[in-house]
Amino acid sequence: MLMSFFKIEKGKIKLKSIDSISIILKERLPIPSKSISELFNDVDIQIKLAIEESGVTNTSGVQGALNKIHGDWYELILAISAWNFYLKNSDAHLMIQLPKISSFDVSKLYEEKYYNMIIDLKGKLKKVSSVNLVTSNPDFVIIKNSLARSVITVIEGIDSININHASSLNNLYNSFISLCGIEDIIGYASVKLSLRPDRRLQIPHEGSLMKAIYAHLQTRDWEINQPGIKYYAISASIGEADREALRTVATHSIAVVSSLPQAAVDGVFDIDSLERADEVFTEILLSSNT
Repeated sequence: MLMSFFKIEKGKIKLKSIDSISIILKERLPIPSKSISELFNDVDIQIKLAIEESGVTNTSGVQGALNKIHGDWYELILAISAWNFYLKNSDAHLMIQLPKISSFDVSKLYEEKYYNMIIDLKGKLKKVSSVNLVTSNPDFVIIKNSLARSVITVIEGIDSININHASSLNNLYNSFISLCGIEDIIGYASVKLSLRPDRRLQIPHEGSLMKAIYAHLQTRDWEINQPGIKYYAISASIGEADREALRTVATHSIAVVSSLPQAAVDGVFDIDSLERADEVFTEILLSSNT
């Protein structure tokens, strides 16, 4: 059973991201007050021990392999927490994972007319100025409560970590393709276990770009009374240097003198336990607070 979460290819250890944490934790979610960072350290130790006990003699690459999948673990735990928060709170918006841009473009969540506006924008930028609108997908999208509950009618809580739950959460975005009006995407969240210096640049750039595209849709469709979208940054540990770096302006908003400049990132939140996740979700996902 322990061998099922890793294999050896060309002398290197390859870990199966979800299977590894699921097997070590026996599919149990962490207790609400448990530090997620400490949990991952504990899991790392048990994985290394299991690999050594299996007879593998060269374990030099294990920590590197673990570092690559910590982010997957973190996203999954927060995805489960966000789903359960949505279940427990009838007025909560739904925060779900998005795949990489290489396999899905988040703009496809919009209704056809809005999606076509974005495609048209990309085409005109390339034709007129020979530039591309290069975008990435945020880690999570926040779907408006009313749309989410009209689409997902069967709701069950998740009380364990396993590959089936991970797969269903990873694919939940498919339920909303071509269904979102301009008001149905409340916002996005960048979720990183840690904030390296390069991510301090990536996150506000992504937030600024998402807001610029939204502003373009507002202008094209004359949607003058829409509240705009939010973009949040979430990490297990956030220092003052991180907060300062993320406290930057959304680029498009400084070109509009008729309105106040907007923040690229609307909120920066540390989440290192399920208890803290509920506190943050209360602030950013309850419709009464957004």
